[in-house]
Amino acid sequence: MGVIVKIRIMPSSPDTDLEKLKENIKAVVPKDAKLCEMGEEPIAFGLKAIIAVVTVGDVEGGTERVEEAFTKVEGVEGVQVISLDRI
Repeated sequence: MGVIVKIRIMPSSPDTDLEKLKENIKAVVPKDAKLCEMGEEPIAFGLKAIIAVVTVGDVEGGTERVEEAFTKVEGVEGVQVISLDRI
């Protein structure tokens, strides 16, 4: 059994190249997680967040490794889990 997680990734600036940021995020997905999809969500004043949908095992701390990996990407201001469901 696993968990599907929707994560909001905030760029550090409205001028951040979101396509490059998405590529950098894809590169750091932990081995025990699977990136299912990635999109954009308008926030305000031209700022857009990246919404990543990831599946992980249903284990303690399963989302923490993903959150930590995304937080370390250059150009990421913040990471927030916005939904979590069992699959």
